[in-house]
Amino acid sequence: MGHKIFWLNVTDMKTEYGYTAERVEKRAQEIECVKKAYGFDGFWNMGLEPAGMDKYETGFLITEFKKVFEEAQPEMILMPYRYDIHSDHRVVYDVVYSCAKSFRMPCLKTILSMEILSETDQAQNESGFVPNIFIDISQYIDRKIEIMRIYESEIDEAPFPRNEDAIRGLAAYRGATAYYKCSEAFYLVKGRID
Repeated sequence: MGHKIFWLNVTDMKTEYGYTAERVEKRAQEIECVKKAYGFDGFWNMGLEPAGMDKYETGFLITEFKKVFEEAQPEMILMPYRYDIHSDHRVVYDVVYSCAKSFRMPCLKTILSMEILSETDQAQNESGFVPNIFIDISQYIDRKIEIMRIYESEIDEAPFPRNEDAIRGLAAYRGATAYYKCSEAFYLVKGRID
């Protein structure tokens, strides 16, 4: 859609978090390859502990996110869904939303929650993901799968939820909802899509 795209990688594998040096190196290579494949306009890596976001003081997290936002000056933010089953995603949602007050980030016009297979689909029923924005990705679905294959540590064979068939199936299902062949779905948290 012509936007500049920035990636903020919040957590990362490190040996001090209990990961092997080989695992850390493989993840670092995957991230580098994904960065190149997407051609991001900027990248930040906070390097915080995976599955450990709730260990950090909220004030510390707000300060760290705010530094990135001040540098990037985003007009739109895509963040995890508030009720994802992954505890890190819930913390990130709350911190980002706290940083996103209009008087703190006047550049920000839109906040969207995104859908993440194996996390969003496991949300509690009363808090299930009900998207209200659908973006046609019909011409990009093959490229999306190709890039996802690069990120080997985040994809696996079925029945693991993040697999090629599930990604295509979700895109087709969301596409049918909006009368596209394939779509990505988002929940508009704040602002509007022009």
